[in-house]
Amino acid sequence: MNENQTEVVREFVLAGFSQTPAIEAALFVLFLFFYVTTWVCNVLIMLTVASDNCLNSSPMYFLLGNLSFLDLCYSTVTTPKLLADFLENEKRIMYDQCIVQLFFLHFVGAAEMFLLTVMAYDRYVAICRPLHYTTVMSRRLCCFLVAASWMGGFVHSIVQTILTIHLPFCGPNQVDNFFCDVPPVIKLACVDTFVIELLMVSNSGLLSTSSFVVLISSYATILVKIRSKEGRQKALSTCASHLMVVTLFFGPCIFIYARPFSTFSVDKLVSVLYNVVTPMLNPLIYTLRNKNVKSAMQKLWDRSGLTRKKQET
Repeated sequence: MNENQTEVVREFVLAGFSQTPAIEAALFVLFLFFYVTTWVCNVLIMLTVASDNCLNSSPMYFLLGNLSFLDLCYSTVTTPKLLADFLENEKRIMYDQCIVQLFFLHFVGAAEMFLLTVMAYDRYVAICRPLHYTTVMSRRLCCFLVAASWMGGFVHSIVQTILTIHLPFCGPNQVDNFFCDVPPVIKLACVDTFVIELLMVSNSGLLSTSSFVVLISSYATILVKIRSKEGRQKALSTCASHLMVVTLFFGPCIFIYARPFSTFSVDKLVSVLYNVVTPMLNPLIYTLRNKNVKSAMQKLWDRSGLTRKKQET
């Protein structure tokens, strides 16, 4: 088939979760709750960090604000389309829209991986070199590292997208997931994709696995370098939230991308975890364990005047 693939397959059909209206309605309510909670929590963190001078001047919270923005973007790539499909009988997505969704999924996802690595380095400097922390983690360096994270995500996504759009698609056109991603999409190509699969697994799988190893090694180094039991417990408490976020994000990504593109029955559930649930849990994990963030949120709440208005009524 030598025709351009956009002339052969103009749209894909997403498998979704269920064809039963009652189940789809219940899932719509559940995922809408997840998405609204994601927006409320992440926007609250960004506003809190931006409005509090102490937090905004701290590299850790500056990076945390950027992580919240990435979580918002990451969730928005797939969840609105998922919610709309719960209300439709046929879950269709145009070819061009599918490629755009695939591009931004890997763009934002890879950028978040790099940013979490930067945050691990930030914790290493803060705990192991506290006297030089503000000098090493300057605002200029933080901005550079955030920009580098976005650039790294862009390069990674461009590679994934170019490898995908050069494949011919002539049917079938049913994507075995609720969004467009590389593994289920390239299985629909009309040619042998073995080499492409190896390239993509080595790209996405190597990126997620190597980043995860670097992160775990960084936190292990922190604990090893701290000799005192009290200092080690304090460091573990500080890094616990980061480790939880890292595990929730990287675990599913490694499961999906660091293996050959075979289909498992749990793939959709794993995809839900890192696409929908993790962006919602990240801000909750950080705020529930961080006294400074909760204190700043209380100040923001007091400055908003809502507390005073409530008392007056």
